Amino acid sequence: MSAFLTVAIVHLLAVMSPGPDFAIITRNSLVYSRRTGMYTAIGLGFGMLLHTTYCLLGIGLIISNSIVVFTTIKWVGALYLIWIGWKSLTAKHVPTSDTVEEKEQDISILQALRNGFLCNALNPKATLFVLALFTQVIDPATPLMVQAGYGIYMGVATALWFVLVASIFSLAPIKRVFRRIQTVVERAMGVVLIALGIKIALDE
Repeated sequence: MSAFLTVAIVHLLAVMSPGPDFAIITRNSLVYSRRTGMYTAIGLGFGMLLHTTYCLLGIGLIISNSIVVFTTIKWVGALYLIWIGWKSLTAKHVPTSDTVEEKEQDISILQALRNGFLCNALNPKATLFVLALFTQVIDPATPLMVQAGYGIYMGVATALWFVLVASIFSLAPIKRVFRRIQTVVERAMGVVLIALGIKIALDE
């Protein structure tokens, strides 16, 4: 129980910290619908499950020790964030009234899941975080099924936290304010995403 509480607290602090995941969930919740924000959150959860699977299979250690593999993942993830940021910077908006249905400017469930999954899965820092957690916090003697349970918990907790974030940013009052300043906010989110992509690319 003490190990689980440690994992839960460390993981919660990690997902609550500002980063690519928070930026993508904020953007999708504001620009699109609550549904899109929630499916993006689920995609982030699947990304976290991928990282925990890496570590349980020992692949996380290979990634952390291979400069070629690590750099490849780092650059692909950085370019993905920069690409999304560029789309935000260059998006053209047509003024709409509050009566226009959100679904007219929404994206598909698959696209939302993909946005969240790729954002998390291609973040090498997430791989290193999970690897550090599994090697430094969790006792190596812990049964594999228990370790898998920790991994499933982190995936589910990640999704639930960002579902909460998506629910807040997609509230009607917030969306109404956003519509009035959508161009400015989306340009700002584009800059943030590009900056995060550049930061990931330059990190050693």
